[in-house]
Amino acid sequence: MSVFENVTVTREANVYFDGKVTSRKVTFADGSYKTLGIMMPGDYTFGTEKAELMEIMAGTLDYRLKDETEWHHIEAGQSFNVPANASFDLKISQLVDYCCSYLD
Repeated sequence: MSVFENVTVTREANVYFDGKVTSRKVTFADGSYKTLGIMMPGDYTFGTEKAELMEIMAGTLDYRLKDETEWHHIEAGQSFNVPANASFDLKISQLVDYCCSYLD
């Protein structure tokens, strides 16, 4: 879905890693939400509370889930899932535009 209708967008950005990763929260009428963001080149580790679906809109990255040794390469048009209460590592080689959905 390229357009979200009837949503509320939080004006203030979530800023991580000295501004190299930013996102904005989009809240839907039913209370569910997503974040839309940009990641600049770098290496990052994130933690989750809820399960997440990371959709890559532009760019490429490598990711590794907690307790895995293998890195996975994905690019624009692909996605990956992260379980709740977990962490994952990212290697960003070029700007990445992403949409993160939080799953119950």
